[in-house]
Amino acid sequence: MTSTSTAAAVVEPYIHSVRVRYGEVDMQRVVFNAHYLAYCDDAMDTWLRTIDVSFEAAGWDIMLKKAVLEWQGAAHLSDTIDIAVGVTRWGNTSFDVGFSGRVEDRAVFTATITYVGVATGTRTPTPIPESIRGALGLVPALP
Repeated sequence: MTSTSTAAAVVEPYIHSVRVRYGEVDMQRVVFNAHYLAYCDDAMDTWLRTIDVSFEAAGWDIMLKKAVLEWQGAAHLSDTIDIAVGVTRWGNTSFDVGFSGRVEDRAVFTATITYVGVATGTRTPTPIPESIRGALGLVPALP
């Protein structure tokens, strides 16, 4: 993984909201930890669909390489978690997406997921198309 590219515009993070459902809390009455990665995956998918990024048209796709989560607080049944999403680092074939989840004014979690770009239908790392860098931008610091 290499240095940050300057080809992407600086953009505001995308905000995705998730309402905590009964089946997502554990016996401690907080969101079970595994659900946070699912929330991040849903936020990423919704963000990409919202800005209509077409990886397929570029002959490019992504695979998750690494995920790091850190909890600052708890989310409970019926809470709405607002998740800020944005690219925080560009490399040659990989990039990091930052996630910052809050319930109202309380920090709940942060996550960084590293994705590797691959040629569609393969696992061969491939440079990130400039059109993708431009569409996703760069969020230097998430709230």
